This record gives sequence, C-alpha cells and structure tokens, in this order.
Amino acid sequence: MRRYTAAGLLVAGMGAQATAGASGSGSLALASDYVWRGSSQTGGDPAVQAGVRLSARNGLYASVWGSNVALTPDVGARSEFDAALGWSGDLTPAWGLDGSVVRYVYPATGRALDWTELSATATYRQRAWLQLAHSRDALAGGDAGTYTQIGGRLPLGADTRLEAVYGRYWLASAQARNYQHVQVSLIRAMAERWELRVTGHATDGAARTLFPGNAGGRLELALQASF
Repeated sequence: MRRYTAAGLLVAGMGAQATAGASGSGSLALASDYVWRGSSQTGGDPAVQAGVRLSARNGLYASVWGSNVALTPDVGARSEFDAALGWSGDLTPAWGLDGSVVRYVYPATGRALDWTELSATATYRQRAWLQLAHSRDALAGGDAGTYTQIGGRLPLGADTRLEAVYGRYWLASAQARNYQHVQVSLIRAMAERWELRVTGHATDGAARTLFPGNAGGRLELALQASF
C-alpha cells in the first residue's frame, strides 16, 4: 500500500475541492477520555479534539482531525492527526455510502507509528450503518488487520438520541488475538450547534490483554460543537 503523509493528503484533497466548488465544516470537542475501538488513547485522561472538512458538490472530501494522546506503553506520542480523502453520497433515497483512505499520524515520535487504512461505511436512512476497514499495517504493527462495525441510532425525541455500536477487530495472530467491543451513547442537543454525549464502553478479555489498563469498561463524557 502506498504511503501518504498528512500534508500530502490534505493538499491533494484541497486541490480537488477547489476545482469542484467546496464547502467547509468543522468540529471542536472536550472529552473526559479518548476511546478508539474500545481502548483509551489518553490513559483515561481528558482530550481536546478538533477537525475540519472540505466537501465538494460531487461528493469528494478531504479532512483532518486531531487529538492529544498518551499511548501505553509511552512511545513519545503526544498528539494524533487523522488525514482522510474520500467520497460520500447517496446511492438510493435510503442508502448512503462513504469510502475513504485514512492516514493516522503521530508527529515528533521518532518511531514508525504512522499507518494507513482503507474504510467504507454503508448507511441506511441515517438510522443504521455498517463499516468495513482494512490495513496491511494495522495499528502500525506490521501485519494486516480488518475492522468491522455495526451501529444503530434511535431518536428519543426532538433533541435526544440513543446510539449503539458493536465492533470486531480481526488481527494477525502474530500481532494479537481478535477482539470485540461495544459502546452505547446517549446524545443530547444542547443548542443549535452543541451536543453533550455520554458513552459507556466495554470490551472482551482479548482487548484487555492487548491494551492493558486501557480496555474494558469505562465511561466517556464529551461536549462537542459543530460549525
């Protein structure tokens, strides 16, 4: 798989958007923890996260998202940036599709932590989704890995919704055992562009072995603004 840098992804994406007519969006979040696929990326400490996205009328987009991190074992990473190029659009009135290539970048570590993943997510009426993601260098471990996620969204009123997710990560046996995780979120719209999210996370024993101290049951609280 070809290697991409965060800057290269963003510059290429911005060039494509400029020729097609682009619109911009972004987000800013304060979270009590940064949990990714069942494992804390901050050792249970708070995270400040922000992202920007440029989208063209033809569905192409480029985005960059970042957060502080504190990985275990400590490899010197203090920040993570996810740069993506992709396409998102409706296939039918009911079904949508989002496909992207994502580069996970950990600056100034002096280690080979960066890795790339291909991802596709099918969405049904904004109520359910199925994601499939694959990398030949999953978690920068040098082996292939495939991640699947299925999720659902249930409105509980005009300003409140419930979301539930089940995920499974298939990893090469040389790297680690396959593991599973689940999460349930209660999300409340506080104002036009603000949301408060409370999420409960749980994993199986394989995840706790792979990410000691950072997997298992935990609660995450986040306040997010969109613009």
